[in-house]
Amino acid sequence: MLTLKHRAAPQPNGRGGDSGSCSSRHRWLLPGELEGELMERTTSPTMLSETDITTPPLCDRLEKTAERGGEGELVWSGGYVTVTAENYSSQQAVRGQEGASTMKLYCLSGHPTLPCNVLKFKATTIMLDCGLDMTSALSFLPLPLVHSTRLSKMPGWVSKDGNAQLEKEVKECSGRVFVDSVPEFCLPETQLIDLSTVDVILISNYHCMMALPYITEHTGAFTGTVYATEPTVQIGRLLMEELVNFIERVPKAQSATMWKHKDHQRQLPAPLKDAVEVFTWRKCYTMQEVNAALSKIQLVGYSQKIELFGAVQVTPLSSGYALGSSNWIIQSHYEKVSYVSGSSLLTTHPQPMDQTSLKNSDVLILTGLTQIPTANPDGMVGEFCSNLAMTIRNGGNVLVPCYPSGVIYDLLECLYQYIDSAGLSSVPFYFISPVANSSLEFSQIFAEWLCHNKQTKVYLPEPPFPHAELIQTNKLKHYPSIHGDFSNDFKQPCVVFTGHPTLRFGDVVHFMELWGKSSLNTIIFTEPDFSYLDALAPYQPLAMKCVYCPIDTRLNFIQVSKLLKEVQPQHVVCPEQYTQPPVSQSHRSDLMIDCLPPPMSYRRAEVLTLPFRRRYEKIELMPEVRYEDRLEGLQVRLLGLMTCSSLVQLAEALVPTEIKPGVSLATVSAVLYTKDNKHVLQPPPKPAPPAQSNKKRKRATEESPETQLYKPLLSGSIPVEQFVQTLEKGGTSQISDLTVCTALCQITDLTCSAAGFTVPALSRLCEATSLPAGPGSAAILDPGLEGAGREIPHY
Repeated sequence: MLTLKHRAAPQPNGRGGDSGSCSSRHRWLLPGELEGELMERTTSPTMLSETDITTPPLCDRLEKTAERGGEGELVWSGGYVTVTAENYSSQQAVRGQEGASTMKLYCLSGHPTLPCNVLKFKATTIMLDCGLDMTSALSFLPLPLVHSTRLSKMPGWVSKDGNAQLEKEVKECSGRVFVDSVPEFCLPETQLIDLSTVDVILISNYHCMMALPYITEHTGAFTGTVYATEPTVQIGRLLMEELVNFIERVPKAQSATMWKHKDHQRQLPAPLKDAVEVFTWRKCYTMQEVNAALSKIQLVGYSQKIELFGAVQVTPLSSGYALGSSNWIIQSHYEKVSYVSGSSLLTTHPQPMDQTSLKNSDVLILTGLTQIPTANPDGMVGEFCSNLAMTIRNGGNVLVPCYPSGVIYDLLECLYQYIDSAGLSSVPFYFISPVANSSLEFSQIFAEWLCHNKQTKVYLPEPPFPHAELIQTNKLKHYPSIHGDFSNDFKQPCVVFTGHPTLRFGDVVHFMELWGKSSLNTIIFTEPDFSYLDALAPYQPLAMKCVYCPIDTRLNFIQVSKLLKEVQPQHVVCPEQYTQPPVSQSHRSDLMIDCLPPPMSYRRAEVLTLPFRRRYEKIELMPEVRYEDRLEGLQVRLLGLMTCSSLVQLAEALVPTEIKPGVSLATVSAVLYTKDNKHVLQPPPKPAPPAQSNKKRKRATEESPETQLYKPLLSGSIPVEQFVQTLEKGGTSQISDLTVCTALCQITDLTCSAAGFTVPALSRLCEATSLPAGPGSAAILDPGLEGAGREIPHY
């Protein structure tokens, strides 16, 4: 809803008119920040001339608006013009401001399960997740904890024409090339939007916050607040700490940059040749930057409502994917946007997904679906256990590259139930990570974030996860690294859980070098984030067995279709990858999102205008009155003390009058105050008593704003018959500004001025009364003439 305030234009001598005063040409002021991006970060209202606002009679206006497919309304009220509209652009009131009420989505990441999007809506800029794409690390050589003769003697790459410029930077292994430098990561597209305009960042799970230090610290532009649940923050801290530790404990003497130049890169073999935006890749952040980024996070709980500048309200909901993982609801009084990222309907250790709160969304942004839609998580767990047991029975060792949190909890729980029946009770299990101890402890601490079955165990009391018993019986041992106590306790055959899943850094590199030459050993991939073939490429030729058992509990396309039918959003927005089948299975039309209307898709570095328009704004009349009056196209909430006579009068003034079936209108004289996207109507201030002074009283036109009365404008349609009779009594045969004002004052008991009439209004008066326009109305019909809009004496 647009509310335009009637105010006089500044005089040549610098004086401006007050609200409701009548002097010189009148213009219309748009209150700051009333229409979202239209007034975003502006300090002065936008001035609009009278010609920017069409003001034909009310019913005619309604009919014309209806013909255009909308339900727009124009209400003349005391001192104001109020335009309310549904499916009707504010361009009809403000020229050139078509995008004022639109919603835009900026896609900063091309990875659908590691999203980073920015939503602009209602003068707020909200970043949705900041995932870090680590697949770029697969283009680099591994960082061994212990010196590796094989890696150090790997030959340099020489082009087909004998060019050896990149020989020191690029190494070759079994037909693949790798950069011999510290691994770098592909950052979100930070150049697409000014990060200083981002108000808040909403984090959905700990995997989607790995780029946070790059956003908050490297750019130096972000000054907002980050919202996330406590488990998300704590486990996210562990993931970042592990990553920094893995990179920093194996320093590289050189930093390769020459290969990034286009002339050199295009000569390299694939996939390094096809790597995109390599100059935006960055080295890992430091722990100092991690701590600084995490200090900007404000903890929230499920279903907690957070107000953002009075414009929108955000609420986290359980997504069922991981400890503390969240979906987010972003809503105003009349609009609702749901952000669904990394959700699961399977019964695992987190709280189940909250689906009910997603219903009746205008827009549903969907991302973070399963990366292995054809793999059943339960079946993969079964294969994991059977392959592990087979390897141990044959005298081999099992290596499981994994993150320090998440799926590993479920794997340890399955092994706890499986090892006795499989005869593996004497086999040691090792969990090696700089944060192994903290991760296992956190899983037992966050009981309120677990599913109901695990919560009940806490009150028995029993540990919610069985790995606590494995640790007590020494079947599971955890170490910060392969050095120290681990080297003394190490026994084979065994099972080792360690990181990183890329096989490019961490303790896993040492075990690949140690066990890779024996066919008795097996490496089992359970994390779906990286291609296992690309991960193994720098270790070829490899003798150890490789088993791919990706376990991804996130929503698949069948579950998504069922979810969308239940929550029924008006529009669905998703990454481009979800709108078409995978390239390797192009015939599988069931491996894509299918809904009506078809989903809107986006890709990296793309700005999407969502099919969504704001329809209404909520206006309050004095905070603290318990009264609510809802009109068609206009909702006014009255708050305040009903004992205040001025407020009661203001509330009682809102008496709707039906002027058309289904359309009722009411007028009100009030002063609009806007602050923090809250719009409040207050009674016009009473004129201050004149000061006692011996000086000559000022002329009425020089009165201060505080002493001037708010003069109401005419409202509704003019009673033509009564109007003509009044003119005839005065012997009038022509319409002029003086006769019009005099007649209207007599039949309405209101004071008015010629400035309150526009060309369409007087033209229709002339047609209705069959009287010609006299010379006195020339100034009104042509505002450019001298004396136009002058104040008319009141009789």
